Amino acid sequence: MRKDRIASILSREISDIIGHEIKDPRLGFVTITTVDVSIDLKTAIVYFSSLDDKSEGLETLNRAKGYIRSSLAHRIRMKFIPNLEFKIDDSFEYGKKIDAFLKEISNDNSE
Repeated sequence: MRKDRIASILSREISDIIGHEIKDPRLGFVTITTVDVSIDLKTAIVYFSSLDDKSEGLETLNRAKGYIRSSLAHRIRMKFIPNLEFKIDDSFEYGKKIDAFLKEISNDNSE
C-alpha cells in the first residue's frame, strides 16, 4: 500500500522535473509510464516512453539521475530518496505487434 503510494508520487514528481526543469534537447518528449519501488523503498525503477531515440533518452536520463534525485529530495518528505534506475518501456511497441498479429489472424479467418 505505502509502496504504491510512493510510486505514484515519484511518477508524478519525476514527470514534472523532466518536463519543466531539464532543458536537454537530446531528451525529446519523454513520458513516465510506470515506477516500480522495491519493498525496502531504496530503489525505484522508472519506465519511460519516448517519441524520439529511446537509447539517447536513456543515456540523458541516466546522466541527469543525480539532479532528478536531488530535486526529489527538495519536493518529497521522505527519510530516504530511492536510487533511480531508468528503463525503456517497450509495452506500446509490444502492443502494436500483438495487434498486428491479431489483425493478420482475423484476415486469414475471414478469407
